[in-house]
Amino acid sequence: MSNPETPDPGDVVKDPLGHVQSWLSRTATILSGAAVPESNYDPGRHGSLVSFDGLDGLEELERYWLNAPFAFVSINYDPDNDEHRYHVVEPSLTDIERELLDRLFEDIRGPLIYRNDVDSDPERALGEELRNRLEEYGVVVEAETFYRLFYYLYRSFQGYGHIDPLMHDPNIEDISCDGPDLPIFVYHDGYTDIETNIVYDGGELDDFVIQLAQRSGQHVSVSDPVVSTTLPDGSRIELALGQEVTPRGSAFTIRKYADEPFTPIDLLEYGTFSLEMLAYLWLAIESNKSLIFAGGTAAGKTTSMNALAMFVPPRSKVLTIEDTRELSLYHDNWLSSVTRERLDESDITMYDLLRSALRHRPEYIIVGEVRGEEAITLFQAMNTGHTTFSTMHADSVQTVINRLENEPINVPRPMVQSLDILCVQVLARSGDERVRRAKTLAEIEGIDQRTGELDYSTSYSWQATEDRFAERNSELLDEIRQERGWNQSELLREMNDRKRFLRYLHEQGVSDYRRFTAMVNKYYADKDEVLARIGTDVTA
Repeated sequence: MSNPETPDPGDVVKDPLGHVQSWLSRTATILSGAAVPESNYDPGRHGSLVSFDGLDGLEELERYWLNAPFAFVSINYDPDNDEHRYHVVEPSLTDIERELLDRLFEDIRGPLIYRNDVDSDPERALGEELRNRLEEYGVVVEAETFYRLFYYLYRSFQGYGHIDPLMHDPNIEDISCDGPDLPIFVYHDGYTDIETNIVYDGGELDDFVIQLAQRSGQHVSVSDPVVSTTLPDGSRIELALGQEVTPRGSAFTIRKYADEPFTPIDLLEYGTFSLEMLAYLWLAIESNKSLIFAGGTAAGKTTSMNALAMFVPPRSKVLTIEDTRELSLYHDNWLSSVTRERLDESDITMYDLLRSALRHRPEYIIVGEVRGEEAITLFQAMNTGHTTFSTMHADSVQTVINRLENEPINVPRPMVQSLDILCVQVLARSGDERVRRAKTLAEIEGIDQRTGELDYSTSYSWQATEDRFAERNSELLDEIRQERGWNQSELLREMNDRKRFLRYLHEQGVSDYRRFTAMVNKYYADKDEVLARIGTDVTA
């Protein structure tokens, strides 16, 4: 039996909208109501777009909006299985509204492609197209129906489809889909790994993986099924298409990009670093000491490096090199560069960018991650007076040294000693919480003349049982003291002044990266005035 929405082969359709109007005629009475609304949604006049009565047998812990007034989350506890559930609630559609939505999706997509003003105001453009199509269909809908249709169309065209509500949740760090017909899991700041009620079927998931690759300017196919790239908002994604490398089917993982980058005050608030450690690192960065941030996956290496880079003096030239765009600096004299991967021989690698970077005469070079031949050039830059920051995957100081000195990195030991500070971070448990902590701050001291091994000392270490940081003597601070021509009391005064300044920002809640950077720049410009303005109410 032929579909009444579609003409049979050979039929002549004189009125291209005739069959649509015929198909929609039966919806006229069901969807009849006020004229298509011209104003924005008003819950007082239009009523609620979503409804939810809870989940049987589960205890609701909290609910909050993800994309008001269209979608919210209800987080529940399952006492039988001792686990949490992340339940997304979106507008519900009747069968007729779903049919109408399918028709609108096909009819609106084409005109939107050829509109010139979509990029400048996509919501307005979509709203106009939706009104035009409904008028052409001759259908009058309730305001609530209009906005429900608008939500799903916008979610498909401009958003991220089924996972769009998850992308709006600032509490989510990672979104993981392990295959079709499996629930999506998220890593939530408050509940760690938690199962959602969002599931893709096989065809939907394949299409979505391809769509994510296209949005990122990449190509994914059965012959080239694995892609690692960045979404337009900066989120990192890992894609796998089909069953070639993932037997259960297509899969993806999204590591969300924070809209607002963390500052050192955020790291202090979350307990990743202590006040003393931040003052120490600030003085080291200002004194052009090179750092490597090491740790396992999701330990917060890049987040810490990005935050601590806000201590770079305001006029210094900073150059960043990444294969996936993650770093975000509020710095005027900053040149950002990203690798380019192509199927031919015109790739631009981190090694290429690092060699080019040295010709830009930067004072600070920040490399997203060292894992290969670019490490030699990075350490050459250290040896020639450039201050460099980078990250590595390693869980201890000795592991970092071993990785640097062996395949595939192969940095000669005499060059490794040009590194000044090594920060090892961990994602660990403290009580019932998963926390990120700077496990070790180590200083590279040089090569032991007797053993030929690389010497290092620990200046700060995390005591896991007490969740506190222990401080030891620092040879690096003594080196900085001599370079700056200070005596011991002047060094201590400088450290106390910086701790006092950071404590004040913490107590005042100055965690916005723009405000924080502006305050640090003022400190560099006129330290005495800033400390006088803080006053004596904040003790050192």
